Amino acid sequence: MTAEPQRKPTDEPEPEKPTRLRRRGIYLLPNLLTTAALFFGFYAIVAANNADYQLAAVAIFVAMVMDGLDGRVARLTNTQSDFGVQYDSLSDMVSFGIAPALVVYQWSLEGLAGVGPMAGKLGWLGAFTFSACAALRLARFNTQAGVADKRYFQGLPSPAAAAVLAGMVWAGNRFELSTAYSGFPALAITVAAGILMVSNVRYYSFKEVDFRYKVPFTAVVILVLIIVFASLHPPTMLFGAALAYMASGPVLTVLRRRQRRHRGG
Repeated sequence: MTAEPQRKPTDEPEPEKPTRLRRRGIYLLPNLLTTAALFFGFYAIVAANNADYQLAAVAIFVAMVMDGLDGRVARLTNTQSDFGVQYDSLSDMVSFGIAPALVVYQWSLEGLAGVGPMAGKLGWLGAFTFSACAALRLARFNTQAGVADKRYFQGLPSPAAAAVLAGMVWAGNRFELSTAYSGFPALAITVAAGILMVSNVRYYSFKEVDFRYKVPFTAVVILVLIIVFASLHPPTMLFGAALAYMASGPVLTVLRRRQRRHRGG
């Protein structure tokens, strides 16, 4: 038997086989819904620029539906990703931070300039306050997503705040409210919604509601009645529901503090 020839020090090493790089991609369905939410938020701005405030308000509500679906679809199809989380947050900033502020500004707050220079500044500063608070709210939500209590939101959620402004514009446009009557109330609601977004007031998240289980027959009857009443005048009903949810946080906070005082006493 002959021994194999030893490799000389000067011999070149054998070339390594090229490794195939894995192609990275993104999940289509949930990000498509997020893109749809972003589209309707942007379209709300375009419609407001054309003075079509009813269409702008409806577009914001449609963006809310798309935003609610993308997260559920991602969980149901197990297609959650860090990219989707960041993309959803940026979409929310446009649809529920910038779009509602610009729509309510062009519908009513811009007209405050006719009252006086100071009132005009308050108008656009109020709209900016809402947008800035929405950005802070989304940033805080992203940093506390892993440790926050799933049953409650800390601060008013940005889609709910956007619903308050969109409902106000939609209902006000239907009732043909003039700027003289709608300017200062709209400013107060806009600033209040912005402040509540960055507050520590807790809002029920409804994430514990499971639609897979059976419910009593009366619950279905109540749901039908709600749909019937909402159909009477959708703008007013949606605005009233959004306003009631915005007020529910401070009301529940006061009630909890009273209960603690009675227990402590």
